[in-house]
Parts: sequence; structure tokens; C-alpha cells
Amino acid sequence: MILKSFKNAMEKRPLPGFLSMYPAPGIIERIGPDWDWCWIDTQHGEWGIDNAIQGVRACNLIGIFSLVRVPGKDPGTIAKILDTACHAIMVPMVENKEQAEAIVDAARFAPLGHRSYGGRRLIDLFGRAYSHADNPQPLIVCQIESPEAVAQANAIASTPGVDALFFGPDDMALASGMPMDQPRSEDCFKAEMATVATAARRHGKIAGGVFSLAGLRQAVGLGYHMVVCSGDVPLLAQNSHTLSRSCRATLGNDKPHEGGGIASLY
Repeated sequence: MILKSFKNAMEKRPLPGFLSMYPAPGIIERIGPDWDWCWIDTQHGEWGIDNAIQGVRACNLIGIFSLVRVPGKDPGTIAKILDTACHAIMVPMVENKEQAEAIVDAARFAPLGHRSYGGRRLIDLFGRAYSHADNPQPLIVCQIESPEAVAQANAIASTPGVDALFFGPDDMALASGMPMDQPRSEDCFKAEMATVATAARRHGKIAGGVFSLAGLRQAVGLGYHMVVCSGDVPLLAQNSHTLSRSCRATLGNDKPHEGGGIASLY
């Protein structure tokens, strides 16, 4: 099993990963080798509980680590995703130690927790001993996404079984009354990011987050090693936009076709 090596690798150096929101294993296969790990998003992305396993398989095929974000804290969902044999699971909106303990309880086998045994893919890949305590287990990543969670970061990080804290700036901004369609400075949440990184380091845990190129050096300086640098959506949209503008400039046609289509929701 190579589950434990994900944490070991991040402890040695920062690992850049990318976010997958569209349920297309082919995209992971094509661009995944450029990255060290892939975040498969079943919370806000279009991946679902039933097809996330295909994203995990794609990561296995190309030899990168897989992290799946679940939609919430439901123990059944957590267990179902863990049965995909992903390398890590990320749970959103963790705000206190009690919630972190409940997540660990759902994600770990007895005597540490109450996760049910019998994952079909896990047995097929690793045999019936996959649940043994001396075998590496998937990382548990708690998202810190609110002022309340930042205030409790040290307590969350101290929870046995939690492996990483992942800072989420968007919900933090929303809770702070910031407009979601306006840019934020790289230093906007520097103090909160430092608090999360310090809590993780104090308890021997990993700190993670999403960072632009401009903010990446600052984040690594604070101690972040689980770093998301891009995703299928911006890579697709930005490159499409750039190429279409160049194409239209060459053709002398700078306006897109005014055809039908769904009205913009956002």
C-alpha cells in the first residue's frame, strides 16, 4: 500500500496538486501527470459519490495521489468514499474538536473508530488485511473555512487521527462580508493562514490550501505543503479564452456568435 507515502512526501517538500470538478477521468489521465496529486471534488464539483471511484482509478493509473472531498460530515458518505481506496479524504466546514473527533470515528476502524469493514476495491487491491492498524490508512483532512474554525484550529489539529488542516478562503471571505466577485489581496487572510499553519506544525500535521502563483511562495513560507495551484476549470477556461481571442484577432472577428444558450446563472 502507498497510502502513507502521501503524508511522508508532503512532510519532505510541498506537493502541488490540481482540482478536478468535472467528472471526466480522461482529464485526470491527460493532465494529472503534470501534478503530484488530484483533488476530486464531490462537494461543489460535478463528481458524485457513485462515480468518484473512477477519478481515483485514473489517479492510480497515472501514479499520482488522490484526495476526495466529501459533501459533508455524514459517516456513511465518508465510509463509501474511503472504500474507493483514495489516498486522502477531505471534510468541509470543520469548526471544532468535537466535529473532528466524529470524522475520525467515521473514518477509522475499531478500536480507533467505527468505520465498517468490507470495501470491495480495497480487498481486491490490498487483501483482507487492509484494515490492520499497522497498514497505512487514508489521510483525514479537515477544512478550516470560518472565523470560528480558525479560532479552534489548534484544538482541531490536536485531534488524534486528523492528518491535515486545509484553509478555505472563500467561505472565510463570505463570513467576513466580502463580495465573492471581487479580487482579494494575497495578504487578505495572512494572519488566519498563519494561525492554521502554526496549529498544524505544533501537532505534527500538514497544512494545505489553494494558492495563486503570486501567493504560493508566501504560503510555503508559512509552512503549507499541501498546495493546490490550479484545476480543470481554470485550465480549460483560461486557455480557451486566450486561444479564441487570438483566433478572432487573426480572422478580424472580435465578437462571439450571438446564438442561443442558457442564461448566465453566476
